[in-house]
Amino acid sequence: MWLPFTQMKDYDENPLVIESGEGVYLRDIYGREYLDGYSSLWLNVHGHRNEEINQAIKDQLDKISHSTLLGATNVPSILLAEKLVSLSPERLKRVFYSDSGATSVEIAIKMAYQYWQNKGRPEKQKFITLQNAYHGDTVGAISVGKVDIFHRVYKTLMFDSLVAPFPDVVHHPDLTDEGEIRERALLDLEAIFQKHHHEIAGMTVESLIQGAGGMNIMPAGYFKGVEQLCRKYEILLIVDEVATGFGRTGKMFAVEHEHVQPDIMTVAKGITGGYLPIAATLTTEEIYEAFYDDYTSLKTFFHGHSYTGNQLGCAAALANLEIYERDGLIGKVQDKTEIIHSLLAPLNEHPHVSSIRQLGMICGIELVQDKISKTPFPWADRIGYWTTIKMRELGMLTRPIGDTIVFMPPLATTEAELAKMIQIMTEAIDITTKEAVGV
Repeated sequence: MWLPFTQMKDYDENPLVIESGEGVYLRDIYGREYLDGYSSLWLNVHGHRNEEINQAIKDQLDKISHSTLLGATNVPSILLAEKLVSLSPERLKRVFYSDSGATSVEIAIKMAYQYWQNKGRPEKQKFITLQNAYHGDTVGAISVGKVDIFHRVYKTLMFDSLVAPFPDVVHHPDLTDEGEIRERALLDLEAIFQKHHHEIAGMTVESLIQGAGGMNIMPAGYFKGVEQLCRKYEILLIVDEVATGFGRTGKMFAVEHEHVQPDIMTVAKGITGGYLPIAATLTTEEIYEAFYDDYTSLKTFFHGHSYTGNQLGCAAALANLEIYERDGLIGKVQDKTEIIHSLLAPLNEHPHVSSIRQLGMICGIELVQDKISKTPFPWADRIGYWTTIKMRELGMLTRPIGDTIVFMPPLATTEAELAKMIQIMTEAIDITTKEAVGV
């Protein structure tokens, strides 16, 4: 096997084969158990082997496992589309299915591009993104991404996008005030819009927090400001809720924090509770109608995947969302957000922790060589990676982003389990950083 986003030499030196799981624990082929500190890549919600989702999939298996959505539909996909529309921002009325976050973004890009073609505005072909953005790994998605380590090797394969600065409060080179950082970033964005709005089809933006780009959180009001500028300059706002959707931030979708109404919104990861690969691109009735015409007009959206709207995945998603509603899960996430904040607070005093960035149950703990000057550890030392290997030895799994440790447990994690996870993470950080500085 060749594993995704993995240097196989690393894997061969530290192999791991998962055999089973239950609740917030994973078990390897040797019987060792690990707390799932990253929700099996940011997507598990209710823990592994949830009985209700298991049963929903079994029930669907007794009917049919898959039939195509090309020119036909099926019952679970209809019911899920209705549920997604009811939960999403009010402007979003149409659902286009796919199978991963990257493909949902790819669809959004093509949809926005063709929308303007269908509307008689062929000059609007470009996209604008934010510095350090990550939207997936298909060619279109990397073209609206800007994480150098992931994207530079494919530069000549990508189409060119305009790039605006991200209002990074933690790493800003010359400002410290959040309000100033927000306003400067919005002014810089508007300057690009003023010059290029006639050729920009859409702007892609992760909702409130950059995930794979380093867990960087927007200052309050910036996201709303982006929406207002997109409206002013006739640019479609494409919001990536792949990582933030389905309760991770304490709202069903992170756009709700600032009452943002996207033109297009992409969702995946938590949609099935972490069970099966379903994703969706939601859009407005206005965009949908720009494609609705006689076939001979050639306005059809010629895009689709073999397993689009798969019945098993949609059945899992419906069961997943039913648990949200019945158990009041969003309120519980808000409570656990405060618990996590309190449990992480002592790490703020650690000599090698420069910042803790938290939005709901999404957390990034950045490690540095010197806390005062914020001098990073040498890149080649890979402190983040070795810290997560130490965490594995202590009984917990996660993956770093550079030297930022990702902590994103399943939403069902109990207070006692959260405390155990953070204790393991703290111990691993302490051991690894002391070894790195020779203490």
